[in-house]
Amino acid sequence: MKSDRLLAILLLLQTRGRVPAPELAERLEVSVRTIYRDVEALSASGVPVYAERGRHGGIELLPGFRTDVTGLTADESRALFILAAEGAHAALGLDAALGSALRKVMAALPAPHRPAAEVTSRRILVDATRWKGGPRPAVDLDTLQDAVFADRRLRLRYRHSGAREPRTYTVDPYGLVAKAGVWYLVADRRGAPQLFRADRVRSATVLDDPVRRRPGVELADAWEVVRRQVEERPDALAVTARVRRPRLDMFLRMNAAHLTGPPAEDDGASEWVTVRLAFPFVVAVRQLLAFSDQVEVLDPPEARAELRAAAASVTELYGPADRASG
Repeated sequence: MKSDRLLAILLLLQTRGRVPAPELAERLEVSVRTIYRDVEALSASGVPVYAERGRHGGIELLPGFRTDVTGLTADESRALFILAAEGAHAALGLDAALGSALRKVMAALPAPHRPAAEVTSRRILVDATRWKGGPRPAVDLDTLQDAVFADRRLRLRYRHSGAREPRTYTVDPYGLVAKAGVWYLVADRRGAPQLFRADRVRSATVLDDPVRRRPGVELADAWEVVRRQVEERPDALAVTARVRRPRLDMFLRMNAAHLTGPPAEDDGASEWVTVRLAFPFVVAVRQLLAFSDQVEVLDPPEARAELRAAAASVTELYGPADRASG
């Protein structure tokens, strides 16, 4: 609606100052011509807004002009009070600030919307952490935050997964991302984006050197690149297995990251359901032994051989039955 778009323009200008018309058009998904018509409508309604053309031009409010916008809709009011679990805010030292901010927002809401917002905050909770994730190492985000907000380079002592000793890196941070309860630092290393788990950072030092980010690249852009690298990483081993039907739901939940498609469709009469998975290397199939005889790997032969070797090792470790008594 045009009224919503006019309000969005006003809020953007109050927050950002001068904004180029093409940028406004892109963010609001309209043409530049529509943006200029909207500016004329704002001006006609008494808002002191003006446009400057040219390379360094843009649309801007007169200095000192502010307006209090209280016209939140009922859905917008409720949306503000559906928040993720407090762990993310606590990790950033913002849990007390969050509570204070919500109290201020509640006071500023239109009176008819306050009861619905309050009920929403008590009836809806978003918890981004996984089930049975186990205890997580303590994460100190203070130094990482300092570098991110001060636009300074970072020197990290970082231990990679599977490595015994940490390595030293100098990186250019874009920002911090919380995904499924885990904090990550997104940073450029030697001009290429890289992901660092915050709980694997052994030490961090903020350098005096200003950050050297690639021009035009924001946190969301760098995150999209590293996210795709992780999710689209080619797996070396395609595995076909069959799962006993009573354990299928649990198997699918625990191996969601390795599934390459839905289970094979069938009439439901068979005891077994065929699934297809992908693993980065052959030894990784050993995790399927957690399902004992409820899962059988059918192909490839090297995956079956790996499981036979693993099962033989377990049998040797725990047998014969009288070894413990001896």
